[in-house]
Amino acid sequence: MGLDWCYLAIPCKNNDLEPIAKALRLMNCKGLNITIPYKQKVLHVCQKLTSIASEIKAVNTLIPSNNSEWIGANTDVEGFLTPLKDKKLKNKNVVVIGCGGSARAVVMGLNMLNFKRITIFGRNKNALNIFIKDMKNLPISLKKGASEIHGISEKLIFAPYIEDASLIINTTPVGMNNKSQREQELPLGEELWNNLSENTILYDLIYTPRPTKWLKLGKKKNCITIDGLDMLVNQGAHSLKLWSGIDDIPIEIMKLSAKKHLMN
Repeated sequence: MGLDWCYLAIPCKNNDLEPIAKALRLMNCKGLNITIPYKQKVLHVCQKLTSIASEIKAVNTLIPSNNSEWIGANTDVEGFLTPLKDKKLKNKNVVVIGCGGSARAVVMGLNMLNFKRITIFGRNKNALNIFIKDMKNLPISLKKGASEIHGISEKLIFAPYIEDASLIINTTPVGMNNKSQREQELPLGEELWNNLSENTILYDLIYTPRPTKWLKLGKKKNCITIDGLDMLVNQGAHSLKLWSGIDDIPIEIMKLSAKKHLMN
């Protein structure tokens, strides 16, 4: 793109988020992406929010303003929707696992696809209740399709919703590669997935490993599987537009590069 820029991953402990973000802004950093688990905590670093970030109360992109401050944006919604655009999901039921910052972007995106019912699974009842309240209070312009949004925290009653869902989305980090054994785990445990119906779309926001253990299980049960690479690339491309002011982003080159990197 002709930009003399580089993109770096920066580890950050919980108590260091605000001072690191402020320091990078003073150093004339061109922009930041924020990932798990800071998409809501970083709201306190932003002096201004875009309308989407403000409504879903989650930020994944920081844009420098003219007065040495950060503007908070959210490009996850656009990134999430990209691989679902050719799927026929009108008036279907969907299950979302998790109620964190990524889930907020997911539910906003789902509201644009005319679903019949959106069910959120969350084990932390207090966090789930706050999440459901926020999602129900989205502006009417952002609630184009969902006739019902509700949350469930009791695992014992999850099974019928799994069986009835046309789309199930994992927004949690369970199954992600790291130094622990988490990549060997399945969201919500193994037994529950005996209730999967054939042709259900399983969408895992995780892109490493490819595929996750959950998506491998889905393939065995004749489900349609989507990993998080398309979402990763498209939300990144939209962030790059916001930072650079350039509309023509080489998305296919980004995707090929990401696939090559993940293979290594």
